[in-house]
Amino acid sequence: MKKLLKYLKEYKKESILAPLFKMLEASFELFVPLVMAQIIDVGIKNEDVGYILRMGGILVLLAVVGLTCSLTAQYFAAKAAVGFSTSLRNDLFRHIQTLSYTEQDVVGTATLITRMTSDVSQVQSGLNLTLRLLLRSPFIVLGTMIMSFTVNVKAAMTFLVTIPLLCLVVFGIMAISMPLYKKVQQQLDQVTRTTRENLTGVRVIRAFNRQEAETKRFQEENGLLVQPQVFVGKISALMNPITYVIINLSIVAIIWISGKQVNIGVLTQGETVALVNYMSQILVELIKMANLIVSMSKAFACANRISAVMDIEPSIVGGTFDGKAAPAKESAHGKKKAAGKDKAGQKAAKSVPCVSFKDVFFKYKNAKEDSLEHIDFEVQPGQTVGIIGGTGSGKTSVVNLIPRFYDVREGQVLVDGTDVRDYTLDALRDKAGVVPQKSVLFKGSLKDNMLWGKKDATEEEIYKALDTVQAREFVEQKGQGLAMEIEQNGKNLSGGQRQRLTIARALVKQPEILIMDDSASALDFATDAALRRAIKENTQNMTVFIVSQRVSTIRNADMILVMDDGRLAGLGTHSELLKSCDVYREICLSQLSKEEVQ
Repeated sequence: MKKLLKYLKEYKKESILAPLFKMLEASFELFVPLVMAQIIDVGIKNEDVGYILRMGGILVLLAVVGLTCSLTAQYFAAKAAVGFSTSLRNDLFRHIQTLSYTEQDVVGTATLITRMTSDVSQVQSGLNLTLRLLLRSPFIVLGTMIMSFTVNVKAAMTFLVTIPLLCLVVFGIMAISMPLYKKVQQQLDQVTRTTRENLTGVRVIRAFNRQEAETKRFQEENGLLVQPQVFVGKISALMNPITYVIINLSIVAIIWISGKQVNIGVLTQGETVALVNYMSQILVELIKMANLIVSMSKAFACANRISAVMDIEPSIVGGTFDGKAAPAKESAHGKKKAAGKDKAGQKAAKSVPCVSFKDVFFKYKNAKEDSLEHIDFEVQPGQTVGIIGGTGSGKTSVVNLIPRFYDVREGQVLVDGTDVRDYTLDALRDKAGVVPQKSVLFKGSLKDNMLWGKKDATEEEIYKALDTVQAREFVEQKGQGLAMEIEQNGKNLSGGQRQRLTIARALVKQPEILIMDDSASALDFATDAALRRAIKENTQNMTVFIVSQRVSTIRNADMILVMDDGRLAGLGTHSELLKSCDVYREICLSQLSKEEVQ
């Protein structure tokens, strides 16, 4: 929580003025019972209507001034709380963007969504109430005790017993409830996760007629959330009745003590009413304090959860090489790099492979075994590389190491002769255009989506990319051109259309390295063939990696990598692998006829 207080630095003035104005309001409120005592003891006793009206005017003035102070305090508290949560949410989102796939895999999407939404809102609400009530309520409680001693010392001794007893109840319940609220928020993550799975997979659920089963599963998860919420709610609910009992017993004690003194003329009726009013003020403030403690308990639990995410250090941090100046001869990872430029100022690295894997080992976080072992190959600039293999063989893992979505455990991945760990992340990823397995488009126009890789791309460049991916025809059929509206996740497009547009988005960027991770699986064979021909013709200067399950997609590649259980089972051209790699031959025979294999 302390780490998050830095976001209040910009709102120091508001954070001071909010409780200050609240205490001013409280100060005026403390004078109300004294004025009422004078109205009773002087105005009503002497039947002096003028005096009653004058004192009534003072009460109205105190109310107006108190209301003004209260509204001012509310304004400053709201400004500080909203500003705080805005800055926190922005930094939290920015921090999440710096986390690698590894951290995001471990933490989980549902958890991160909860931190960004529910948790930040709880902290904002808690901060707002804290600025307004944290000092006001204790100030009122202490003030009423002091004012009661100015009225009558003997009757005021009741306050000395009541206040510590109430504090024991309030803070005891807070100590019990705070850890429980943390558990409630953890279960909320699970409910969010279940909800997200159901909403994103609603078509699959309906296809298998699993609505009732999923409803039952959600009810079970929700029930696990309700149980601790009810339990902690019951504990928090004890605060009101216990404090009411203590306060009412205290009022009885005041009336009993004061009644005797009124009879002997030591205390007036108005002063007795003032003492009862002061005790009632304590009751009101403790009710506010109870609500504040509940909100603060939730806010603290949520703040600690947000801090836990903010404390996660990204495992992938960029190096210093920007891809322009010549890198140092010796890499930080102990391997020599290629020379940057020759004397003529031209790149001397034409013979340097565009991408190299040097005995690479890779393991996912918390996995027991390596996902990749002894991966070793070189790709020259402009080559097309096909990667094929069974499900779970490591195809995607290989291409994810090139733009450094994950880091190797051992070995090196080199781009243009430089270890990817020495590049700045911007420089490395500017070189690559990635088309992931899952086709993701964002809500907005087609042009907005196409400009993700290159902000200043012209319409001519966009249409050229659409022509390459065989998408121009269906775009023009929509009748809106580049202004065509795309719904969230491209829901208004077919799977094949989404895949073609995601490939086009990468091509608009004109990257040095194009990575297509099984990104044409939804296309029919004719469209796939036309797409491959167009990409080969229009990407002659690009190094292209094509991950696919289809032999027909990668058979004409300059180099084919055959993956099998995380190892490189074969490396070569289609004809070479048919002779030398049993795994590749088996894949070919499972998809093609014997005549087509040859």
